[in-house]
Amino acid sequence: MTDDGVDPAVDGPTSHAGAAAVDGARIDVALVRALLAAQFPAWADLPLRPVEPGGNDHRTFRLGPALSVRLPSASGYVPQVEKEQAWLPRLAASAPLPIPAVLGRGRPSARFPAPWTVCGWIEGEPASTAAVDDVERFAADLAHFLVGLRDAPTAGAPAPGPHSAFRGGPLRHWDGEMGDLLERVHGPERDGAAGIWRDALDAEEHRAPAWFHGDVAAGNLLVRDGRLAAVIDFGCAGVGDTACDTAFAWTQLEGGARALYRRELALDDAAWARGRGWAIWKALILIGNRPPAQVALGQRVLSTLLAER
Repeated sequence: MTDDGVDPAVDGPTSHAGAAAVDGARIDVALVRALLAAQFPAWADLPLRPVEPGGNDHRTFRLGPALSVRLPSASGYVPQVEKEQAWLPRLAASAPLPIPAVLGRGRPSARFPAPWTVCGWIEGEPASTAAVDDVERFAADLAHFLVGLRDAPTAGAPAPGPHSAFRGGPLRHWDGEMGDLLERVHGPERDGAAGIWRDALDAEEHRAPAWFHGDVAAGNLLVRDGRLAAVIDFGCAGVGDTACDTAFAWTQLEGGARALYRRELALDDAAWARGRGWAIWKALILIGNRPPAQVALGQRVLSTLLAER
């Protein structure tokens, strides 16, 4: 499950070849402090506490007033760490808002068999809980960020794959799973959802591959003083089809904010058709989850997409 609450299902991240298994249940303050003492002793005595609510792919800890520590929670997420360490410093120059700064690259060891990262702490509250003063301005700021990310250099950058839960790749990768997901709804809802999915598969991509974030979710958007202040968690990022970043329009935005987000992203109709495919895939997964809030969100997104169609 990525930090937007969506389980990448059976085709999600697989074990990292050549690495010992990572046990997320063992990641706690004591382990992180031991890792710091061994590899970054200058930071080892700073106050340390888990960040709550935590994500699924990674465990994050606040270290002193200005640092954070981020560790993969399972072996399949190790490639995300390596990708972030390599690319976050390069993406920072193109990003219109702050993104995590890599300050220390932890090495695999007997204590923890995977790389891990020390980043700069970015002040802000996740948009999932923060008060946003102007939702339309928030939508425009987010679109401006994604356009800037989209324009970042792509030479040598990672294509979609298990590291991104195949976000940014062809939707057809999920076509087999979609047949099962459609069983979660019935009657006109199933017919409408199937139609949205078919339209998404038929929508051809015309743009050159570009950087996508891959996990544009409220928990990965930091708010300060009522405005979007930073974007975090690039574990699902890569270079491919940026239509996957449009799903936020239906999961979190309404009315004028959704229209403004669409206008400012400046993508063609085919990209938005593929984006509706990503959104319907996400909605049906959420409908099958256990937490009532996720089920309600999935149903709301489904209803919105069907009403638009």
